[in-house]
Amino acid sequence: MSARHRSLPPGPGSDVAVPGADAVAPGPTGISFIDAAFDKAVAIPSAAIAAHVERLRRRNPHASPDQIIRLLEKQYLLAISASGGAVGAAAAAPAVGTSVGIALTASEIASFFAASSAFALGVAHVHGIGVEETARRRTLLLATVLGEQGAQTVGAETGLGTKAWARTLLLNMPTTTIKRVNSALTRRVLRRQATRQGALAFGRLAPFGIGAVIGATGARALGRTVITAAHRAFGPPPAQFPRTIEIAVSGSPDQAPQRVLEAFDVGAPGATNGPITGGPTDWPTPR
Repeated sequence: MSARHRSLPPGPGSDVAVPGADAVAPGPTGISFIDAAFDKAVAIPSAAIAAHVERLRRRNPHASPDQIIRLLEKQYLLAISASGGAVGAAAAAPAVGTSVGIALTASEIASFFAASSAFALGVAHVHGIGVEETARRRTLLLATVLGEQGAQTVGAETGLGTKAWARTLLLNMPTTTIKRVNSALTRRVLRRQATRQGALAFGRLAPFGIGAVIGATGARALGRTVITAAHRAFGPPPAQFPRTIEIAVSGSPDQAPQRVLEAFDVGAPGATNGPITGGPTDWPTPR
């Protein structure tokens, strides 16, 4: 099993600041820790995403694309639930002050965005779509994190509708359209996600271990929103795994990008019989 992919270089802002700080760094939101979380989330190397999907296929040589996506969903929910619960438990410990608890919550928010980005990129890979440009990765991340509101925003800005929009937007739309969509998504995610994550943050700081429960269950609820949004964005899984991965390579900002095909030969059958196992999580992470 082999693949050939170009890796995305790590993005800026890998250090996550404590929420509530007055420092504002240049970026889409103007809020340093949120911009850092977004930048790191979209910096996961393409090779890491491909390798993760390929490992799942090697462990499940008879799995269909739909079954591989289900395994990605399971691993994603486990990853964010464990992260949310661990942060909640640590923040609820008697020796941990409020400022430390807030810092832990900021770290978990960054982990949530990174895991969500890895999941969405993994689903794209199963659909035969490689997303290497930072701006297009940001579109995918923001739209899926926002759920239905993300799909509505994409539809309003592009006229693509709210279902199965991902392939056309990620592969065909010019850079100017991507930037316009990202600006609208960023405004929406700041209004919505700050409220939802803020409520979870207070929950994780609750005493007697209640924060751990809220952290795990709340993160899982947010994760299910991302999973549902990814289903809508990409549409039904393909019947067979693609032999090539399509990648958009932008030229002029006002023109549709070129679509480059990367050779991808895994050789695993697309049958639907046989045991299905996720194996170790080994979730892709930013560098």
